[in-house]
Amino acid sequence: LSPDQLILLLESLLEQKTLSPQTLRSLQWTYHLQEQDAEVRHRWCELIVKHKHVKAYAHVERFLQEDQAMGVYLYGELMVSEDARQRQLAHRCFALVKEQMDRASAQVVAEMLF
Repeated sequence: LSPDQLILLLESLLEQKTLSPQTLRSLQWTYHLQEQDAEVRHRWCELIVKHKHVKAYAHVERFLQEDQAMGVYLYGELMVSEDARQRQLAHRCFALVKEQMDRASAQVVAEMLF
């Protein structure tokens, strides 16, 4: 699939209430989602967060470190989660990248986290 088609697929999957870990693993394996462009990886990370797919948290961590400007929304998603591991992931990633982020983005994320 092209990146645009993958985005449409992932956006439609984001509307689903639940997806099994097996489905998420199959998506990841079939489409190599962690190797796609930033737009596709962003949607993939949203699915990981929404469905608490712990085995793919490393993909979220990588995205937050490499695509800092696009990651601001994901920090918000991680912080509204009831899952302490997701909130810890947000704090850990921000601690690693806050000095490299542009000031406006860093300030927005800091307000979400603290």
